[in-house]
Amino acid sequence: MAAMEAMNTAPGGNVTAGQEQDWGELLARIRAWGRELGFQSLGVSDVHLPEAERGLSAWLEAGFHGELDYMARHGVKRTRPAELVPGTLRVISARMNYLAATHTSGGTETELPIAQGAIQTLRPRPAPPQAVLASPERAYVSRYALGRDYHKVLRARLQALAERVTEEVGPFGYRVFTDSAPVMEVEIGRKAGLGWRGKHTLLLSREAGSAFFLGEIYTDLPLPVDAPVAEHCGSCSRCLSACPTGAIVAPYRLDARRCISYLTIELKGSIPEELRPLVGNRVYGCDDCQLACPWNSFAQPSDEADFRVRNGLDDVELVELFAWNEAEFRERMAGSAILRIGHERWLRNLAVAMGNALAAMGRAADAAGRAQAIRDALEARSDHPSALVREHVAWARAQTPR
Repeated sequence: MAAMEAMNTAPGGNVTAGQEQDWGELLARIRAWGRELGFQSLGVSDVHLPEAERGLSAWLEAGFHGELDYMARHGVKRTRPAELVPGTLRVISARMNYLAATHTSGGTETELPIAQGAIQTLRPRPAPPQAVLASPERAYVSRYALGRDYHKVLRARLQALAERVTEEVGPFGYRVFTDSAPVMEVEIGRKAGLGWRGKHTLLLSREAGSAFFLGEIYTDLPLPVDAPVAEHCGSCSRCLSACPTGAIVAPYRLDARRCISYLTIELKGSIPEELRPLVGNRVYGCDDCQLACPWNSFAQPSDEADFRVRNGLDDVELVELFAWNEAEFRERMAGSAILRIGHERWLRNLAVAMGNALAAMGRAADAAGRAQAIRDALEARSDHPSALVREHVAWARAQTPR
């Protein structure tokens, strides 16, 4: 964790003068080491982000960040890497694919020991996301969160990469990041040649779509920088049309306050009532803009065991998840990014999805039993100690077939 707090050495470390080090050759070796550690691509950018700084200022002034106070908390340090970490000359940006691999051996589950001796199941064949979204009684979890918390995975790999560089050149200044500090990771990835910014604001790659994580190493090594790649969105606007809540208010402009990922993950209080019907069965995050993007037809599966599906979260009934008590939630979600929202917000999200399931059900006889199971589950939580949960349960119970 020391590398997360400050440069590991004074700027420049023990690295000798530039003429004694072939930085291009070193970068080639860093790329090779990165591939060995599971990164699919790695690039280098400088630390000048003036366009991103102007864009961030305009976004904040518009209030699009909602309750994301941390987006403004660090001022210009977010867009000026050398002010966040003094001595930074370059940023190494790394990409790791996250889609759970689809194996031809079938969808059998295996058991994985986790904290306190509990057991989690991992399923190597994830359910098609569109099929889950089309089933109101099932829970949709963003594909990136089906496995182990990516922060832990990428941080460890980046640290290992930095340590491998240290073995080669001696101590040098660096700090690793994985969506854990004020870092403009999409802009840095764009400048490092890993892709271009799509109209949904995510980084896009011709080889991998947008189904990948990004991580960075701020460093004082004067490595050669990579050139940005050309943009390839053209006149396509499918991501804008696909957003259930209209959160992508214009190309490259996202109003987080309407984004389902924000509503189900970042928002701490009540989900605005007018947006609840639009959330559908999405209980943690949203992938609709990515699913609509043509470039994601090129998204590559990951062989990382850590990203395999846990707890059947790719295809599970809302009622089953709603039945977990807090201890079970913490046990099941140990090591998952979902754990950080807590059991209270987890129930809030599930209640909204269950209300939407009731509203989506027809009045046919075959739906009556399934609807009653949802109503019974909601009634069991109607006196929950949390006012937040009670509010959303009451709303859900009031929903009727449209």
